[in-house]
Formats: sequence, structure tokens, C-alpha cells
Amino acid sequence: MSHYEAPIRKPLILGNKTYHDVSVDISKPIFGKANKLWWFAFTVALLAFLWGVGAIVYTIGTGIGVWGLNNKINWAWDITNFVWWVGIGHAGTLISAVLLLFRQKWRMGINRSAEAMTIFAVFQAGLFPLIHMGRIWNGYWVMPIPNQFGSLWTNFNSPLLWDVFAISTYLSVSVVFWWTGLLPDFAMIRDRATKPFHKKIYSLVSFGWSGKAKDWQRFEEVSLVLAGLATPLVLSVHTIVSFDFATSVIPGWHSTVYPPYFVAGAVFSGFAMVQTLLIIMRKVSGLEDYITRDHIENMNKVILVTGGIVAIAYLSEFFVGWYSGSSYEDFTYLSIGAATGPYWWAFWALILCNSVFPQLLWIKKFRRSFVFSFFMSIIINIGMWFERFDIIVINLSRGHLPSTWTQFSPTYVDIAIYIGTIGFFFVLFLLYARTFPVVAQAEIKSIMKSSGDRYKGKKH
Repeated sequence: MSHYEAPIRKPLILGNKTYHDVSVDISKPIFGKANKLWWFAFTVALLAFLWGVGAIVYTIGTGIGVWGLNNKINWAWDITNFVWWVGIGHAGTLISAVLLLFRQKWRMGINRSAEAMTIFAVFQAGLFPLIHMGRIWNGYWVMPIPNQFGSLWTNFNSPLLWDVFAISTYLSVSVVFWWTGLLPDFAMIRDRATKPFHKKIYSLVSFGWSGKAKDWQRFEEVSLVLAGLATPLVLSVHTIVSFDFATSVIPGWHSTVYPPYFVAGAVFSGFAMVQTLLIIMRKVSGLEDYITRDHIENMNKVILVTGGIVAIAYLSEFFVGWYSGSSYEDFTYLSIGAATGPYWWAFWALILCNSVFPQLLWIKKFRRSFVFSFFMSIIINIGMWFERFDIIVINLSRGHLPSTWTQFSPTYVDIAIYIGTIGFFFVLFLLYARTFPVVAQAEIKSIMKSSGDRYKGKKH
């Protein structure tokens, strides 16, 4: 153990692993047969996905009228889901890029799953604006390309277009960052593969990685550069998503607190989803020694911090509504009856799931419990879904004219599309867990000397 390392810090890799053990454990889900848990999870996800595909086909074939929208509430379930999925995609880049820049060792067991989650979540988010177009075959109209209509150009003043650029940039940087990190692992799988087909595929995707010092030097340089590029994207993407609302003149949306509030909420919900996935993955892929209680506890600490920021944002909105004396602000935040009106259930679901229940994570016993952390991560994501639903639907349901006041209720098509995207997300994630190394073995090996059970000289 190096002389400057605190001996008190708990090991991040359990089970007295050697370097060879790490390679064997991480390649086992790829070469071995899937266990019953994996097949059960995959079957459930696939059924949900197929139900969603049916609902999407029905929507495109029949028209947006099959949703619960009306002429007043023209955004609802679909944009709620879009913002929710983009938010979930946030934690991946944050865990990988920001924690890499801060040299946090505990990120190494979880960063790969978080990056994959980002990419799959952004895929789901991208589906909603496409379906919401109604005429999906005219989707290319939003692209700034010369076309047969002469000078049909996109409106660069629209925050919806800024969304397109922000999210596509975010997706492309995330994919490059994820793939770069995978190169040493693909090479390890290539070298261990016995079937010629496996060998061929993993040789192609590892881009000729040889493991020489020069390879590693370039790898580390590129990782840092990409982390530096991705960090501002964590802030910019959800800031721009918030502009969809904040640049409008609808009371309750026209708010300067939205950008930081959306970013904090995105990281909050993203970390909760990573928590859900990790607790499932460690069982399904047998990675209990690499995704430990300490990883889960550190994640819960970040959830506590971001949850606190979100709670302060809620309070500031109500305070400004009261303090400004503006009748519009007062109506939106204090008189609309959010707490007692027709959507009281959605309002209280948001407050309880996002601000009240997460406070239990202050208790160390709960913070270190796998079962409690799993349920809390699901509760937080339910709460964050309701937050987006409340922002969109409650504000749109009460306009300037009482004659336009209306209610929104989803149809079974709305619900089926949403459940379908959750199914699609888990189908992608479970397939990824069978073909890609879920834990970054090269990075895990790099910290074994300082954070492995074997070298720490003490057992749990």
C-alpha cells in the first residue's frame, strides 16, 4: 500500500481478486449462457416493447387523435416522456466525464453501465418528437437541407431546433466516449475468444488495439479530452431542453430558475436510474464483487445533493410566486389549486417522491441497503416523471381565459407507448450486457493495487 493512502478507506473490489480473475469474471456473461434471471427480465422487457411498437404503429396509421391531447393541452404525455428520458441520459456522461476529471476511483465499477444507459435513454427520447409529428414520413422537413420545396429552412429561433442540435451533439460525444473506453475490453474479449466468429467480430470492434504503451498513452489523452468536451454538455443539453418552456410566455413556464432546476433534476433522475440498473446488473451478471455497497452508497450521496437542489428550486418557485405580487405568478403557483385542484394527486406524488422520501437516505443503514436503494431509485424516477407532467399539463390546463380551461387524461395508446419505450430501453440494456463487458476491466485492474481487497490487507 502506498504511504499516502488512508488505510481506513474500504476496498472497491471484493473477493481477493487477481488480474486473471477480473478478466474471467467480466467476460463470463459474454461467453457463458444467460441465467434464468436474465431470461425473465428480457422476456418482460420484450413483451412491453412489442406492445409499445403496436401502439406506435397504430398512432402513425390513425393519427395523433388517438392520444388524449385536445386543442388546449397540445403537449402532454409525449413531451413529458421526452424530457424524462433526456434527463435519465444525463447521469451517464456526468459519472464518466466529471468523475474522471475529479479522479474518483469509485466511478470505475459503474461508468460503463452509465454511459450505455445514456445512449439508450437518448434513443427513447428521440422517438417522441418523431411520433408527435403525426406525419413521420415528413420528418426530414426539420433538417436544414436543400429540398424540393425551394427555400424551406428550419426556424433557428426556435428552442425546439436547439434541442435537435444539443441532443444530437450530446449523443455523438457520448457514443465516442463510450466506444473509446470499450477498446481495451474488446481486445481482452478478442484475445480470450475461442470461436472464430467471436474472434472476428471483437477484432473488428477493438480497432486493432494492441495494449502497447503508445496505445495507452493515446487512450488516456483522448479520454481526458472527451471528458472535457462532455462536461459542458451535461449542463448545456438540459438547459436547452428547459428553454422549450422558459422562453415561452405561458405563466409558470416563463421562469429564469428553469435551466439550473432542469439540470439538477436531470442528474437526480439519471443517478436514480443508474442505481436501478446497477442493482439489477450485479445480480443478473454476477458482478457483486465489482459493484459493492460502497458504490451504491456513493451514488446515494450524489442523489441526496441533487435532490436537495431540486427541493430548493421548488421552494424558490413558490416563494417568487408569493413575493413578486404578480397576479399571474400568484395564480399559477398559489391559487391554481395545484395542491388541492384536479391534479392534486400528481402534485403530491411529485413532492413526496422527490423531496420527502429521499431524505431517508440521510440514515446510513438505508443508504447502504441494496433493497432500500432499489426501491428509492424507482420512487425518485416516478417523482421526476410527475415533475415533468405537472410542469406541462397543470400549466396548460389553466390558460388566460377560463373558457379554455380543460383537463387531460391519457388514453391506453399514450400509456402503451410509454411502457413500450421502457421495454425497449431494457431490451437494449440486457442485450448489451450479454455482448459488451459491463465493467471496465482495464480500469478496474488499474485501481486494484490501491483499492482491491487482496492488496488492502484486510477483509470485510
